[in-house]
Amino acid sequence: MTLNLSADEVLTTTRSVRKRLDFDKPVPREVLTECLDIALQAPTGSNAQGWQFVFIDDPAKKQALAEIYRTNATPYLEAEKPTYGDVRDERTPLVVDSAKYLNERLHEVPVMMIPCLEGRPDGAPAGMSAGFWGSLLPAVWSFMLALRSRGLGSAWTTLHLMGEGEKQAAEILGIPFEKYAQGGLFPIAYTKGTDFKKAKRLPADELTHWNTW
Repeated sequence: MTLNLSADEVLTTTRSVRKRLDFDKPVPREVLTECLDIALQAPTGSNAQGWQFVFIDDPAKKQALAEIYRTNATPYLEAEKPTYGDVRDERTPLVVDSAKYLNERLHEVPVMMIPCLEGRPDGAPAGMSAGFWGSLLPAVWSFMLALRSRGLGSAWTTLHLMGEGEKQAAEILGIPFEKYAQGGLFPIAYTKGTDFKKAKRLPADELTHWNTW
C-alpha cells in the first residue's frame, strides 16, 4: 500500500519512529526491495555506487545486534543530556523515553538494515570524510522516505558503531570490515497509524546566513 502523500508531505512527516513501530506485522521482502530500488536513484560521488545494504530478519542475528547496540546505548541514554534554551528542550524527555523504549525492544523489530559503503574513512581529512558519507547518506534518507510513503517507519541509529561494535556486527553478518564501513543500524517495521506530523524545529531564518556567517 502506498500512501497518497505529496513530496512535501513525505519530506516533512518522515519521523524517527520508535514507539509506533509494529513489532508483530511482517514486512515483506519485496516491499523493502521496492524501496531500495527507489533509494538507489540517489546521487553518489563519481557515480561509484559503492554501497551495499544488509537486511537482517534472522531472530538470532537481530538479538546479537541488539545486544551490541545496548552495550553503547544504555549508558548514553542514562547520561545527562544538554540543554539549549529553546524549543528543542521541550522534546528532549520524549526523545530519550522513546529511545529507551527502542533500546529495550530493538530485537523485536521485523527487519533491521545496515547500509555499507566501500572504503573506510577512519582518520580521513574532513573533506574526504564528507565526500565519503555523502555517497551513502542521501540513498539511506531516500530509503526512509520510501518506507514512509508505504506506511513503514524507521529510525537512524548509530550507537552500535561505537567502540568495537562495528567490528562485532561485521563478524556476525560477514561484512568485510576492512573493505566496507557501516553507516548505521535501521529498525524497520510498519507503523501503528500513519498520521505523522511536522516536528517543532528552529525557524529557518535563525539558521540562515547570506555571504557571511
